[in-house]
Amino acid sequence: MADAATPRRRLGIGAVVVLVVAALAVTVGIGILRGAMAPVEEVVVDATPTGVTASSADLYVHVSGAVRAPGLYVLPQGSRVVDALAAAGGFAEDADRDAINLARAVTDGEQLPVPRKGESPAAAAAPGAADARVNLNTADATQLEELPRIGPALAERIVAWRDDNGRFTSVDDLLAVPGIGDKMLSSLRDLVTV
Repeated sequence: MADAATPRRRLGIGAVVVLVVAALAVTVGIGILRGAMAPVEEVVVDATPTGVTASSADLYVHVSGAVRAPGLYVLPQGSRVVDALAAAGGFAEDADRDAINLARAVTDGEQLPVPRKGESPAAAAAPGAADARVNLNTADATQLEELPRIGPALAERIVAWRDDNGRFTSVDDLLAVPGIGDKMLSSLRDLVTV
């Protein structure tokens, strides 16, 4: 009878080992995810920063105000305000939740101030209020069409160039887009940014 219990015991121990390994893998995965969304402790102003592993498609967003963990966060391209707030730990208790558009897309280099209840709306001004230029690296075709002399076809070519070649590194990169020459570039130079 003791011989019959031994295989069962081995099976039970094996199952426990598998569960422990699976729990450890999930814990490590959660740690990696949290680390990727952690605030940047130090900002290095250098052409070739060391220790920064963000890809060129990542967005740096400064979340401030009524959030649990204000700071500078590195978010993937296409992130929205709700993603930036989640990275910052969510709203603080005294946050004015109705003053923020959670569905709005965030842009690289944006500061996202979250107002507290009772603060004036000016404290939570949209990032485009200070700089109304269109960002060539984040704008969609509809936003590009708002520029003078840019129609749907040219807007699509700008987006296609960005998709094929990566981010624009300067406004002058527009010259590589078919249909944009020196004259059009000079008319757009003050209206766009990268």
